Amino acid sequence: MDLLEQENVSLRQRLGQAEVEIKLLRQKLDALARRFFGKKSEQLDAAQLQLLLQGLAQNQIEELPQPSCLPVVQKPRTPRTPSQRLRAPEDLEVVREVIEPEGVAVEPQKWKRISEEVSRLLDYQPGKFFWRETVRPKYVRVADRALAPVVAAAPVRVSEGCLAAPGLLAHLLVSKYADHLPFYRLQMIFWQRHGVFIARQQMVLWTGQCVALLGAVVICLKQEVRQSPYVQVDETPVRYLDAEKPGRCAQGYLWTALVPGKGMIYEWQTSRAAACLEELLGKDFKGKVQCDGFSAYPAFAKDKPAVELIGCLAHARRGFFEAKDEAPQVAGWILHQIGILYRWEEQLRQSRAGPGGREALRGSHSRMVMDRLKRALEKLKPRYLPKSLMGQALGYASNQWPLLERFLEHGQVEIDNNLVENSIRPTAIGKKNWMFFGSAEAGRRNAAIYTLIQNCRMHGVEPHSYLKDLLERLPTMTNQDNLDLLTPLNWKKAREKSFQKAA
Repeated sequence: MDLLEQENVSLRQRLGQAEVEIKLLRQKLDALARRFFGKKSEQLDAAQLQLLLQGLAQNQIEELPQPSCLPVVQKPRTPRTPSQRLRAPEDLEVVREVIEPEGVAVEPQKWKRISEEVSRLLDYQPGKFFWRETVRPKYVRVADRALAPVVAAAPVRVSEGCLAAPGLLAHLLVSKYADHLPFYRLQMIFWQRHGVFIARQQMVLWTGQCVALLGAVVICLKQEVRQSPYVQVDETPVRYLDAEKPGRCAQGYLWTALVPGKGMIYEWQTSRAAACLEELLGKDFKGKVQCDGFSAYPAFAKDKPAVELIGCLAHARRGFFEAKDEAPQVAGWILHQIGILYRWEEQLRQSRAGPGGREALRGSHSRMVMDRLKRALEKLKPRYLPKSLMGQALGYASNQWPLLERFLEHGQVEIDNNLVENSIRPTAIGKKNWMFFGSAEAGRRNAAIYTLIQNCRMHGVEPHSYLKDLLERLPTMTNQDNLDLLTPLNWKKAREKSFQKAA
């Protein structure tokens, strides 16, 4: 009988362990299915939060830390305006077409014009190819024809023997890196719509020649980022063809560093090690680095007292969002508290508060919410299995908490690093089209062009005009010229200043 009871106890223990394992595996499968097939947005409106909180029992509410006297924050409503489905610049060119009545056209002297009816249709003319022909006449002296003829110097090209003008090169770069069209599609578009054949290999060669020129401006942007006292950093995986493994792709990474409102850079690396951060920010970087919980960042900051890591609240929130189906009431409560923090940050952005104002409001209001969340994490963590979705979310937030609450002490620091994540999104769109880099060297070229394109987007610069102007000016410039003036932000300021003088 004792043996049967022992066997029964053992079987019940194994059954309980199996049920726990099955539950964890189901949660992982559900999370994986939502990641691939579900909605990507992590936003929750008030109705969804209310639905999550409905089943919270009274005793559970009492166990959770209660709100303090913090004022209730209502999300400001944006004024409703009539929907505008069509917008165009005020100075858009107008091509006027006058249609005269038949009778007036036959006998115009019998009619007097009293008014007119005008209607407009927005039209578009596709781009076109053309040969830019440069003529350099030769001259000889009439009085002494024995002297050598005189001819003007040939204009400098992007590269010796390059048959593409700056306008075409800028169009290729913008189409590939801003509009996410791979070169094989551009080859088909040029041939089928314009009758011009440009091989993909030729486009790759021209891109390399452009990067050889534009790389000097990228170096200036990198120096600006490295000298900044605050930078946001993130990385995204990108596959590339490995020369050591013919026909197979390896995993590389685009590391991104962004200074809010100033500039950003991409750095291509074939690994995800902490040494990549030294290539990105430099070994002597001093300042604040806002990042997620990846282990490379603490390894980079180790033995560097001048480097201070700042956590990202959006990454911590993401874990609770993914666990809302497992523990809807608790996850809903935590998401609601984090939502209060973000609404305060939104009000700060709308009021354009400076670092002092942001630090003051965070100290008087946001700190209360963070303290309340900290107490909740300490109480909730023992209730969930470490490998469950809620357990992982609580573990990540608890481990990162000293870094997460540092934004309260620094007014110039953001609450998360969503700005740098948003700057990575265009590359994710591109990956769906061109799928992988052709080589590790191609990754470095692409990182340089992405850097210029994304800086143009950040500062509202039209990328085609900017790149065309750089490709026209850089071949004639030397190392003694001030290349800092050619960064997108400085280029925009110089262009606006010249327009003001002309006006």
